[in-house]
Amino acid sequence: MDEKKLIAELIAGTDENIDAGAVCQALETPPDRKMGDLAFPCFKLAKTLRKAPPAIAAGIMEKLGETELPPVVSKVDIAGGYLNFFFDRGAVSEKVVKAICESGDGYGRSDEGNGKTVLVEFSSPNIAKPFHIGHLVSTALGHSLARIYDHLGYRTVRINHIGDWGTQFGKLITAYKLWGDRETIMKDPINESLKIYVRFHAEAENHPELEDEARKNFRLLEEGDPEITGLWKMFVDASLAEFNRMYELLGVNFDSFAGESFYTDKMPEVVDILREKGLLEESDGAQVVRFDDESMPPCIILKSDGTTIYATRDIAAAIYRKRTYDFFKNIYVVGTPQTLHFRQVFGTLKKMGFECADDCVHVGFGYVRFPDKAMSTRHGDVVLLEDVLNEAVAKTKEIILESSTSKNVDDVDRVAEKVGTGAVIYSFLKNSRERDIIFTWKDILDFEGESGPYVQYAYARGRSVLAKASEAGIDYENADPRLLTGDEEYALVNILAGFQDAVRDAAYRYEPSVVTRYVTDLAQQFNKFYNTCAIMKADGAVRAARLRLTACACECIRKALYLIGVDVVEKM
Repeated sequence: MDEKKLIAELIAGTDENIDAGAVCQALETPPDRKMGDLAFPCFKLAKTLRKAPPAIAAGIMEKLGETELPPVVSKVDIAGGYLNFFFDRGAVSEKVVKAICESGDGYGRSDEGNGKTVLVEFSSPNIAKPFHIGHLVSTALGHSLARIYDHLGYRTVRINHIGDWGTQFGKLITAYKLWGDRETIMKDPINESLKIYVRFHAEAENHPELEDEARKNFRLLEEGDPEITGLWKMFVDASLAEFNRMYELLGVNFDSFAGESFYTDKMPEVVDILREKGLLEESDGAQVVRFDDESMPPCIILKSDGTTIYATRDIAAAIYRKRTYDFFKNIYVVGTPQTLHFRQVFGTLKKMGFECADDCVHVGFGYVRFPDKAMSTRHGDVVLLEDVLNEAVAKTKEIILESSTSKNVDDVDRVAEKVGTGAVIYSFLKNSRERDIIFTWKDILDFEGESGPYVQYAYARGRSVLAKASEAGIDYENADPRLLTGDEEYALVNILAGFQDAVRDAAYRYEPSVVTRYVTDLAQQFNKFYNTCAIMKADGAVRAARLRLTACACECIRKALYLIGVDVVEKM
């Protein structure tokens, strides 16, 4: 039984007016383990029991003294209005270490998601535009959330809703017809497409009639014009090949690449339902759904020229996904500037009678900011993701080669790739997703601070100790965890015990930074344990127990890093 639930039931058993669930939520971990393993602030019961917190604590303590405490509870004391519970360290260590060793890769897994499908839409770059550093936020967040939900037993479907439709294609096709060359485009599809796209916007400032031509070409695309459709397909195929190269580099995969164009034949149903329900209204020639009762601007369904907008496609996509997957959650990992858009889409779905609107979730995130750069595809000023990753790998390789342990690294290039790429991903996931990311190499590649390399090094350090033990023929697989009662050992055990809670919290809050924070704390505590406790120099049984704890710590570091999309290395 979970210790929190055990303590909550003990406290609730002393008075019929005390709710075990409320007590469980109120239990705290003291700032110093010398004050106990769990503390209950009795002022939470002051209103219910109409007594002062110290009196409540004394009354509960008296009742507990009349019963036999569970073996895991070694002591209970009072500090003001707090009840402090102390656990048998050996018993807790045994439970946690055995659970990790017996579960292996499955430690922290649960079956709470059995029979439930979670869709995670993420990355979703636009065709014919570069894969820039901003795309990594959505890609890393979505990839991590998908792995987290997998770990909790959900059937997870990864969707890349490619931006392969819309008026931007009218602009791109117009630009190609005016200034493009097929041979030049095919040699370098993304960069050459970007050049003519940027030129279109520059020219359109002085020649607004180009915008009319672009709208006409998009309308022809929607109508299936063979020439326009052929050009569109050329741009789509070339871009997907480039995107897949980036995904392979990041270790990211998808179950569906159904982009906006996939829903072109599904949008008429959306319009028909809205018309049948009397929800469509005309506004300056456009067809919209109003939200006057919700103080929200109207959602445009059809523009004045009769073409669709991305809201129409998102509504069609949500309906299709519910019918196809019967999702438990439909998660959209898209920047916070699109918050209003998703409110309108979900609100329109609700008005149409689709209750699944309540299960659609927008997971927003902030911008990537550079101290001296801004990003805008329209003006051609972009920071390409591949350039950033290549630089991260190069800088990491320099650091490794300059270190005194580089001679121990078998494949410096491979290690530099994993550490450099992992450093960038980690830095994007270490803080709350809605905060802007300030990109600086100093923070990203700091091997001593809260960084990916720091955590990866803690893992490599632990694996090095285990390798030495293996070379020395030391068997620690059946070592006695009850010997792990020292302060740093027990502190490490307690962090290991919190792995599943961290994963659950990350899933419920749609916040991978919870796992990133967890693995950072774990790495820091492992390093304290490593530096304080003589692992290999300890006597027989204690040495074996500490080696077993080291193996458990390495397993949890590896698994937590996996959940945020970062690989481990055995040496660095």
